[in-house]
This record gives sequence, structure tokens and C-alpha cells, in this order.
Amino acid sequence: MAPQPTAGLEWPSWSVDEERMDVDGPFPHVSDEWIALISGLEVGAADAVDGHLQLLAEYLTGEAGSIGEQTQSSCISRLIVAGNSLSLVSNASGSSGGEAERKSRRYGQEASFTPHPTQALSGHLLDLCRSLPVHLLPGPSDPAATILPQQPLPRAMFGSASHYATFCCCESKNPTYINISPSRNAQSTSRASQPGASSSKTKAKGHAETAETAEIVRTVLVHSGQPLDDMFKYVPTPPITRMALAEATLRWRHIAPTAPDTLWCHPYFAKDPFVMPQTPDIYVVGNQPAFATKLVSEDGKADAEDEEDRRAKRCRIVLVPNFKQSGLLVLVNMRTLDVRRVQFAVQGMSAGGGET
Repeated sequence: MAPQPTAGLEWPSWSVDEERMDVDGPFPHVSDEWIALISGLEVGAADAVDGHLQLLAEYLTGEAGSIGEQTQSSCISRLIVAGNSLSLVSNASGSSGGEAERKSRRYGQEASFTPHPTQALSGHLLDLCRSLPVHLLPGPSDPAATILPQQPLPRAMFGSASHYATFCCCESKNPTYINISPSRNAQSTSRASQPGASSSKTKAKGHAETAETAEIVRTVLVHSGQPLDDMFKYVPTPPITRMALAEATLRWRHIAPTAPDTLWCHPYFAKDPFVMPQTPDIYVVGNQPAFATKLVSEDGKADAEDEEDRRAKRCRIVLVPNFKQSGLLVLVNMRTLDVRRVQFAVQGMSAGGGET
């Protein structure tokens, strides 16, 4: 998707069609691989909903749901967590001020650190890493430097989960590029066990197109939402939406246009780390107020009407909401770039009322 110097500087006019999201369609071929996107687990929050996290782990590992749901979850090849896995530090004593809080202590202030959130997150990651690869990105509330690009979270934080090769933590900066080959995942991941999924090269000639499609390497660009949140502070809303800003950064070929003016980042001299060297197939923005998605192409046409349109570069933009508030898991098809949503809810418990 090349730069567009001749394009006007006006924002595109809002229309009802732009708000339509073609999601949750019929489940396609069982052999198709999907990736799961999530953000904002916020483990350790005062109002945490552990029931949703347990349902999420059971769904991704194939331990919950009907036979049809287990078949669908078996097609998920990996999970990407786009930041805010841990909650911000809160007052451990629970006091709201007053004489008791101002009282001097002989050995200084009471320690407010508790390892419980990290241990709880490590337990969930351990269950998931036994079944599929997990990419964990740092976010604004995680114990990582706030300056972008955020460095990976220390692998030693996550206990037994760090012993698994499927736990991708040290490679996951914020933002980060992830190259995913569906055919390679089918051979290396035990979950991709559908008949014939890993033997596409030995099929008959009539399945040559399927084998060629399975070897496509998808590029996923993920960040935890800080650049989009910062830009959204300085634009009129409406008519400009978060999706319009995300699409604009894709066409501008720059992830964080406001850095370093209003968004902290490391000083760079020879190379800008936020320039997009290539157009990703999937562009993921985490920790957003609500779910949104759009399929964009370099010619501005989302639907492929002819062979020339199908050859045009397409990118699926996905705004992933906060899981603690919405209970939403987003699935993206690696072959068709279709999107599905999975909602987790526990009777008698609220996920925060986020819109989906």
C-alpha cells in the first residue's frame, strides 16, 4: 500500500456503510487456521472476573463447549495478547486516607507488592502454552518501560510457562511484527490435527490451489494501543473515529505519528522504528473501548470483484477491546481474513458492560 502524496488531506466523509462489519459469518472449512486476539486481561484488578479467564483457557484448550465449539477451537493455531495482561498497582491496604494512613511507621511504609497477580497470570499462560503458541506483548499497565517501543516482558516472571517453547515473550516488543506460516503451524502444533491439514503437498492435482493457499505467510502487526489512544486526544470526534485513525496510520505508513511530540519514545537517529516497511496482512490494535474491524485494500475496494482486485494487497484492521470489560475474544481466519467473535460470560457475573 504505497504512500499517496496526491491524495487530499480531507478526512473521508462518514457513512453508514463504514460502520458495517462483516463478522460472525458461517464457519468455513474446518481445515482453515485461525489466530486468536485478545487484550486487557488485567489480572490482579480489584474487580477482576476470574471466571471469564477460566472460560477463555478452557475454550482455547478444547475443554469447554459443545462438539461443534470444540471443533472450531481446534482450528485456532495461536493466541496473541496485545498488552495490559496485568492490572495497575492498587492500594494493598485498602485505606482511603486519614489518621491511620498518616501514622508514621518504624520501618517505613508498608510493602504494597504482592506476587499473586503474576502467579495467577502464569497459571493461565501455563495452561495455554501446553496447547498452542502464545505471544505476550507489554502494555501501558504491565511492568515494562512506558517509552515506546516497549521492550519485552522478562521471561522469568512467568514461572513454569517460561519453560515452554510455545511461550513467545522475549520476541514480542510493542509494537511487533509476527510472521505466521499456516502450513508450518499445522506441522509443529499438536492442535492442528485435522485430517490432511499437514499433508497438502501430497494431495491430488485438484487440491493444488488449497496447498498453495496454505503456504501463504501472513504478516501480523500488533501494538497495545498507545499510539491510537494518543492521536485520538487531538482530533474532533465525531466525525473521526478510531477506525479512521487506524486506517490513516496504515496509509501514512507510520504507526505513531505523534511520537515523540506527545507520545514518549526512545530517541532514534538513523532509523524510525515506527515506519511500516511493508503492509501487514493483519493490523491489530489492542485495549480499545469497543470492537471494530475493517478490510482495506490499496485501491480502496474491500470486496474483490475480479482477479485484479483479488491480487491487490489487502489488510484486515482489528480493534481489540479490553477483555476484562467486554469478555470478547476475536478470531481471524488466516486464509480468508474473515473475523469471528467469541463472547465469554458467567451467569451472575458482569464483564463490565463493554459493547461488542
